[in-house]
Amino acid sequence: MKMLEKPATQFLSELSSNAPVPGGGAASAAVGAFAAALGMMVTNLTIGKKKYADYEEEVKAVRDRLEGLRDQLIDLVDGDAVAFEPLSKAYSIPKDDPERDTIMENALYEASVVPMSIMETVLAAAKELEILVAKGSKLAVSDVGVGILFAQAAIEGASLNVYINTKSMKDRERAAALDAKADAIIAEGAALKARIYDGVLAAIK
Repeated sequence: MKMLEKPATQFLSELSSNAPVPGGGAASAAVGAFAAALGMMVTNLTIGKKKYADYEEEVKAVRDRLEGLRDQLIDLVDGDAVAFEPLSKAYSIPKDDPERDTIMENALYEASVVPMSIMETVLAAAKELEILVAKGSKLAVSDVGVGILFAQAAIEGASLNVYINTKSMKDRERAAALDAKADAIIAEGAALKARIYDGVLAAIK
């Protein structure tokens, strides 16, 4: 059973425990899934309304894309835990083991790839939310605002799981490339968040 298929209270209980997973990466993916789901709600409140008939097909396409992104993020909640397991085991390898450095380096990289995927997937969802500020139901525009706040939190949250792993990598060129990619996603997400949130506030205040 996937983590987000469990009762919410059970997921929160597991997140609260002293087990290393689920942790911040899984929580970031879950928050990103909520962002996409909120966008889907707005599309479903828009589709079929005469007032938004001109945008019907475009909004349906947004809904379909957000559904795919939401489902990817649901999978990434579990993917983060799976990626962390080899790293957890690598830390227990004796320091005098000649294979330790290679195993550790590979595990650090793999543990960075999943949170990077979370960041990329949430950014894609954020781009869909921007469409809904203008073309989604005005009665639900506040939910677009909540969605983009969740999205940027998920992006920045996942980035911390990238940075904590790249900091320990011996291959500094590879680490720098991952850091630069994460930095760029954060910056793009922040710009989107500012535009969308400002647009929402302008619509509701």
